[in-house]
Amino acid sequence: MLKVSAVNDFVVRFANVNGTGSASANNMFAKAVFRMGIPISPKNIFPSNIQGLPTWFEVRINEKGYLGRRAGVDLMVCVNPESMANDIASVKPGGYFVYDNTRKLHKEYLRDDVHFIGIPMMQLCMDHYADPRKQQLFKNMVYVGALATLLDMDVNIIKVIISEQFEKKPKLISPNYQALQLGIDHAKENYECPLGVRLERRNNVGDHILIDGNTASGLGAIYAGATVAAWYPITPSTSVVKAFEKYAKKLRIDQETGQKKYAIIQAEDELAAMGMVIGATWNGARAFTATSGPGVSLMSEFIGLAYFAEIPVVLINVQRGGPSTGMPTRTQQPDILSSAYASHGDTKHVLLFPSTPAECFEHTVAAFDLADRLQTPIIVMSDLDLGMNNHMSPPLEWDDSKKYDLGKVLNAEDLENMEVYGRYLDVDDDGVCYRTIPGTHPTKGSFFTRGTSRDEYAQYTEDGSVYVRIVDRILKKWETAKDYVPVPVFRIHDIPSQCGIIFFGTTRYAALEAIDMLEAEGIILDGMRILAFPFNKMVEEFIENHEKIFVIEQNRDAQFRSLLINELEVNPKKLIKVLNYDGKPITADTIKNQIIEKYPSSPQEKTQTAS
Repeated sequence: MLKVSAVNDFVVRFANVNGTGSASANNMFAKAVFRMGIPISPKNIFPSNIQGLPTWFEVRINEKGYLGRRAGVDLMVCVNPESMANDIASVKPGGYFVYDNTRKLHKEYLRDDVHFIGIPMMQLCMDHYADPRKQQLFKNMVYVGALATLLDMDVNIIKVIISEQFEKKPKLISPNYQALQLGIDHAKENYECPLGVRLERRNNVGDHILIDGNTASGLGAIYAGATVAAWYPITPSTSVVKAFEKYAKKLRIDQETGQKKYAIIQAEDELAAMGMVIGATWNGARAFTATSGPGVSLMSEFIGLAYFAEIPVVLINVQRGGPSTGMPTRTQQPDILSSAYASHGDTKHVLLFPSTPAECFEHTVAAFDLADRLQTPIIVMSDLDLGMNNHMSPPLEWDDSKKYDLGKVLNAEDLENMEVYGRYLDVDDDGVCYRTIPGTHPTKGSFFTRGTSRDEYAQYTEDGSVYVRIVDRILKKWETAKDYVPVPVFRIHDIPSQCGIIFFGTTRYAALEAIDMLEAEGIILDGMRILAFPFNKMVEEFIENHEKIFVIEQNRDAQFRSLLINELEVNPKKLIKVLNYDGKPITADTIKNQIIEKYPSSPQEKTQTAS
């Protein structure tokens, strides 16, 4: 029978039951591979209920550093009978299926092109642990031990990780070691080790770390100078504020008095949370909130207030499957349009699109400066895959000499030397006006902030010509924003290409790998990763310089493509949809196959493009 054979280049998937403690063991496995110096990309695919339903943990191992999801499973570890039929079907021909053979595998599950490896996980645990709960928990460590032998892993690394994991519960270290050894011994005694797929030490991760995007965003808010977080819990954004709280307890405490120099408020709903952020920022604090698609919908009215009253606001949107409750524990990019044009009336909001935890940190920091500089809402567009999964990332960097950009804020001396202050006067002809912080001056600089129409001096008016003047001036700010937002990142081939590919956010790694895969088949594509909306001149020029553009995104309705068409007035026929919206991160295979299907079909055209 064919055997899948690979060194440091394969996919391992774990099929477990949610709530059985498997996540801890699966993460230990991933960390151990990483500490062997091999790049990895772990994905946790879990249900939205508390426990009982199937959950999967997938680890792509690739020493070349391709970090997007890949189609097909080379080695499946399945301990969930409920999902077993589909799990067996997902294994590639010649692949390996590791299962608990305490009970005999039903014959209908057998495939003659898959190698079955039975480990009596439950029986081993029943023989060595009296407590039923321990039997269930340590079963996970048994299969980690078996994998360590089957894949030729460094067992000492796993033991170090166990010691670190249970540092505060040292009594659990020894029984975990024991369960690990049970799996090691059984695999050695019953199977030829290692398998065709195996691991070898490398030094391909450098100084990279494993971190999730939500943690990086929470830390970014700390370093950006945020002191207020108002929020309402919603998957998958909750851990952003949890991370902010964790680091605030370390870094936002007065060393002399022990007093907290931060406020975290759990509001009654998302709309109230946004109102609190607006109030805190208006009073001079740096404040933010985090939510997901349904929260953006509820916040929409106050987002419009911040836009029209020109109050700095930072919102971190960790996107998930929709509409309505949708798939709350699955990843998508479905909030592009609802975020870009949030609220009623004519609004446009600056969006930032991070693709790595390091960029979550950097873009969150940048969002606060942009909000203050432009006096408008800034929305960081993360997603569940980036936010909740660990990713291999360069270390988060901070320059201690950095000064916050607070924008156009008048101090007491400025106001003292000013004859008349107009809150909404465009003094510099860039659409951005000068603001004041309450209490700056005893008599000057005050104004009434309202959501109704007003003139340049913040005085209420329903004069249509004045309204037009104000909203046109706010639109001018949109042009100014193009000089401040992050610029696109390009991948341009030396060989001229008639076609290009646009991607953003977490489609990054799959898109880059797909470009390489297509090049191997003679299809040359230039790439552009967009980091922000509004789109600057570079985006326009890239589209103008290519006959066809493939737009990669993870939603049904090609929302990013619609944004490009709407804002840049591009011919819709020029922008070709490449979509994925099943709730799992897009794969390079998906991108490659859709592009080949939609690429100019004649061999002559392909040859001309590649030549």
